[in-house]
Amino acid sequence: MRILITGHTGFKGSWLALMLQEMGHEVSGMSLDPEVESHYELSSIRGLIEEDIRADIRDKSAVLSSLEKSKHDFIFNLAAQHLVKVGYRRPEYTYEVNVNGTLNVLKAAESIPTVKGVLVITTDKVYANWDENREPFSETDPLGYSDPYSTSKAMADLLTQSWSQSAIRLAIGIARAGNVIGGGDFGADRLIPDLVRNAKNDTDTLIRFPKAVRPWQHVLDCLYGYVLQMNHILDGNKEVFNFGPDFGQYFAVEKVADNFLTYLGKGNWKLDKEPHLHEANFLTLDSRKASQKLNWKNKYGFEQSLQLTANWYSYYLEGYDLYVSSKNQVQEYLSK
Repeated sequence: MRILITGHTGFKGSWLALMLQEMGHEVSGMSLDPEVESHYELSSIRGLIEEDIRADIRDKSAVLSSLEKSKHDFIFNLAAQHLVKVGYRRPEYTYEVNVNGTLNVLKAAESIPTVKGVLVITTDKVYANWDENREPFSETDPLGYSDPYSTSKAMADLLTQSWSQSAIRLAIGIARAGNVIGGGDFGADRLIPDLVRNAKNDTDTLIRFPKAVRPWQHVLDCLYGYVLQMNHILDGNKEVFNFGPDFGQYFAVEKVADNFLTYLGKGNWKLDKEPHLHEANFLTLDSRKASQKLNWKNKYGFEQSLQLTANWYSYYLEGYDLYVSSKNQVQEYLSK
């Protein structure tokens, strides 16, 4: 098929482009300019993209005109402001991108006859988590509000649900995922990228909440769930799915840091004692619905996910060909 990814220059978007291309699809993308140090640039994903469109999803005219030029069959909407700390610093921008941008993509998709379905990616942080819930969230749990980022994604999620109910021609789904890890993430204020940057510079990484528990999952496991949901949407199904690690595979930040640095073979971390704004202490997902309805399951466990991630960054630090490294990881995953 002809598939468009918004946010294709980002971490997940670039891996998804590579996976879809390996599966035989023709992939285009619409995004802001990539960072120089990014999976998209370092792994030469640009060479796989049929149409590499530069547009801001906040600009509805640009979104519509860009999509009208191509006859795409399906759209993955990954474009977002995805950082909690940026949400606090730039709330207006965060809401404009995550809420208005989602609306612009949905409106444009509805007006283009060739588009048969859309998958909107939100986050595990859409769930109401005020009482520090200790159970995995399921798709039927209520959405909540806390920090600006989480609230903006909950709003985008509700917007998409509403739009999906009234859409006549389009089938629209929602995917909620947790903390994905994998090679090529260089985002600010993210655990693995911070560990790699500081290991490269021989400095300690400061960690804000080492006891916080998150649903860690390899990026390819998450993205393959998106692909299976795409097929489900194209069969006419409008549903919400969680994609997270297997039940019980929930680990604290400090364990991720310790094990990753062991596999990487260098680097240290220490507690950041400065005060920080609120973040959920315990956050996990129940992905049984995806297992039952999509026949999806994680192919990589916690340790193997960390090992594969560390392998990619070791190749990066040693100057190897990262296109080959990324392609080999996708091909190995698909062979399973």
